Amino acid sequence: MTASEAAKKRPMWLLIEENILKLGAQGLSGANFESSIQKIAGELDDAGLKVSTHGGNLLKVRWAVEKAATVGSPLLKDLNAAVDAFTLDDVIDPYAATTKLVDGLAGTWPELKIPERRADVVKIVEKTRLGLLIAKAKGMSGDDGIRLLLEEEVASENIINGLEITEEKLKEVKDLIKKERAERDRVAGLLEKVADKSNEEKVRHLFDKDVAEALIIEMAGVDQGVIDAVKKAMEEEIKEKQRLAEEEAARKKKEAEGPSLDDISPEDMSYFIDSIREIMEFSEEEKEIRVMCEQSSIPKALVDIAVSDPDKLDELEKKAQG
Repeated sequence: MTASEAAKKRPMWLLIEENILKLGAQGLSGANFESSIQKIAGELDDAGLKVSTHGGNLLKVRWAVEKAATVGSPLLKDLNAAVDAFTLDDVIDPYAATTKLVDGLAGTWPELKIPERRADVVKIVEKTRLGLLIAKAKGMSGDDGIRLLLEEEVASENIINGLEITEEKLKEVKDLIKKERAERDRVAGLLEKVADKSNEEKVRHLFDKDVAEALIIEMAGVDQGVIDAVKKAMEEEIKEKQRLAEEEAARKKKEAEGPSLDDISPEDMSYFIDSIREIMEFSEEEKEIRVMCEQSSIPKALVDIAVSDPDKLDELEKKAQG
C-alpha cells in the first residue's frame, strides 16, 4: 500500500490535526497563519488528497488551524496527552474510556463529540489498549503473556507480531489451553456425580479419576487440609492393599512350590522320586528338568535336591520306605 493510499484510508480531520501538531507554536502565530494553512494543504495534496482545489476540505484545514491558534495548542497535543496517561485498568472497556476522555476534553475540544470523530477516538483508545496489553504480556514469564492476550481475545496476528513469536508457538499454546478446558469440563462432569457427597468423598472421587491436585482445590472448592487428610487416608488404604497383595502372592508362590520335605508323606515321597528319576532319564538339563517337574506337580523342595544333589534322593527314598 502506498503512502497516498494509506492516507486516503485515514480520517481527514485526524490527518489535518497531525499536520497542525507538526507546526509548533510558531506555525500558529498570526504572522504565519496563512502560510501554515497553505503548507498543510500542500502536504495533504502530496499525500494524494484533494485539499487545495477542494473548497470544503480547505475550509476544514482553516477552521482547524484557527481553533488551534485560539486555544493556543493543537487538539492532538491534548488528545495524545490524555491517551498517554491511560493505564491498562483505564482502558479495560475502550468505549467507556473514550467517553471519559472525550468528556474531559469537550470543554476545549467539543469537536471530539462529533459521532464520526468519536468513532476514530475509540480506535485510538483500542490501539492504546492493545499496546498496553502487549507490554504487560512481554513482562510475563513462560507462556503467561500469550495466554493473557488470548484471554483478552487479541487477534492472532497481533499476538505473533507483538510478542515476536511463531505461528507454531501460538498454536502450541492454543492446543494446550484447549486440552485444559477439556479437562475442566471433565472434572465438572465428575463433580456433578458426587454433588451430594462430602468434601472428602468428592476429593477421593477426583483422585481416583486422576485429577490434578491444584484443579481439585480450585473446582471442588476445598482447602489443602482436606486434600492432605484424604491423601493420608488413601495412603493407609494403599499400604493395606499392598500388604494383602503381598500375602496373596506369597500364598500362591508357596502353593505353586508345593509342600516342604517334612510335609510330604512317605507314599508321596516315593512316588515323586520315581517321577523325578523318569524325568532325569529323559533330560539332564536343569531347566528342562524343572519345567517337567513343575508340569508333574512335584514339590519344588524335592526338585531343588534332584538338580543339586541327586544322590540324596536315594537317602530320602530309603527313609520313606522305612
